[in-house]
Amino acid sequence: MVDKSVSLIRLRLRKFRRLKRGYYSFLFLVGTYGLSFFLPFIMGFRPIVVRYQDQYYFPAFATYLSETFGWGNGKVYLGSEFDQLKVNGQMIFGEADYRALREQFRDQNNGNFVLLPPITYGPYENFLQLKGNPPHTPSSVHWMGTDNASRDILVRLSYGYRISISFALAVTAVAYLLGTTVGAVLGYFGRWVDILGQRFVEIWTAVPFLYTVIILGSIFPRNFKMLTAILAAFGWMSITYYIRGEFYREKAKDYVAAAIATGEGNLKIMVSHILPNALTPIIAFAPFAIVGSLVALVSLDFLGYGLPAPTPSWGELLRQARESGMSKWHLVVFPLGMMFITLQLIVFIGEAVREAFDPKVFSRLR
Repeated sequence: MVDKSVSLIRLRLRKFRRLKRGYYSFLFLVGTYGLSFFLPFIMGFRPIVVRYQDQYYFPAFATYLSETFGWGNGKVYLGSEFDQLKVNGQMIFGEADYRALREQFRDQNNGNFVLLPPITYGPYENFLQLKGNPPHTPSSVHWMGTDNASRDILVRLSYGYRISISFALAVTAVAYLLGTTVGAVLGYFGRWVDILGQRFVEIWTAVPFLYTVIILGSIFPRNFKMLTAILAAFGWMSITYYIRGEFYREKAKDYVAAAIATGEGNLKIMVSHILPNALTPIIAFAPFAIVGSLVALVSLDFLGYGLPAPTPSWGELLRQARESGMSKWHLVVFPLGMMFITLQLIVFIGEAVREAFDPKVFSRLR
């Protein structure tokens, strides 16, 4: 009986699953990142559902004014419209206080109810009614304390996790797409294309990154897309060298010569034939590139050149700790702990991927 042949990619995936530390780290990060998109149902001041006078409202998807639940006619505005001063020519006075509304419904006991998330704090809420001056140390109410604006640190760290991972993935994807394209062109065509392209890469590498961020940040408003574009524009060079080398090596093989002999175009040869055999550096180095992008965002936020306030950010909490003279231990321990655990898990994934995709493991040449 002839054993069924197994593709190389399946062999590598089997090897990755056997590396338990990296595999479980991958499952944990993917699971928590996916869960972070449902944070409004876990942490937030807006209820999941409100029942009022035999009608159901869903504040997690739409914004309701306070008059909706007993003060005048009900009006509903989408969250994107709620930031405006006027909607349809009418002034907006404020959204319903759902925690107070829940207590009111409990006292009335007339069938109305408010179902709030397990943690009833939002990432932008200020709890200025707490005793003492912020930041407040951890307590039974705010498990990780509050920051200098009296906002819950646990909630801001959780929302900051989603933003940080999304930012790192976006930067890595854009940078690797650009770097792979440039490296493929240089390695495939070679000669004068490679010479001129290499000189351009060397010149671009010499451009100072931080100064560019400062200059562009003073001209344009800083936001997620702008920072992603800037970091991707400075992060594509490293992968270019690896892809260039892979294309130089692969284009000399017989299967490329056979594709050329059959009359296939350059683009099809590059994408369909060479690129699948040149993906090892991309897959192996991607986790470490994600680590670099995440650290870069935290560093920019710490320096004040990252995402604008009041965006939840790990680096912004660390900057608050520095401004307080490092006297508020919870502003240091919890952001650094969250950052350490996340980066360590990504490094575990990177080590497992690098070992699983090692070309020597499944090489036919012994």
